[in-house]
Amino acid sequence: MAGRLIAVVGPSGVGKDSVMAGLAAAHPGLGLVRRVITREADAGGEVFEPVSDAEFAARKAAGAFALDWTAHGLSYGVPASVQADLDRGGDLLVNLSRSVLIPAAQRFPGLRVLVLRAAPETLAARLAGRGRESADDIAARLARDVALPAGLDLCQISNDGALRDTVAAALAGLYPESAARAI
Repeated sequence: MAGRLIAVVGPSGVGKDSVMAGLAAAHPGLGLVRRVITREADAGGEVFEPVSDAEFAARKAAGAFALDWTAHGLSYGVPASVQADLDRGGDLLVNLSRSVLIPAAQRFPGLRVLVLRAAPETLAARLAGRGRESADDIAARLARDVALPAGLDLCQISNDGALRDTVAAALAGLYPESAARAI
């Protein structure tokens, strides 16, 4: 039985990487997709494969990505090898841009989307704490309102509280059959 790709989406600062790490630690067999990004290796945040713009373009031309997009001046790629991992039966979490959810659903039947949300003040505090953006950049990010495409299998969770509570809620939403057995 093939695994399922679970796209994790939400605004900057919502805690996607922390929630993904918590989910992978709490649920055996749930893997993390390592994205390829045209970002410096020491940029912090998620574990990713840093590449130059030229290397990214060459890989894209060679068909090395199942999905790719640009955002905030960077290029992001999901390795095509993800399909082989799914074929082996494990579920995978991937931090995706909301802009590629439709192509992701077309490429990966059964795509599930974990939508993380948080209050604007929570997001602002987290973004400021990262120290990567100016106050104007943070305000611009908070002003963005990206609608989710219709017809996707969504699981929406708030990440305003403790990480363990978010992880527990996400697991219950993503694996309701397991939560029902635990009752």
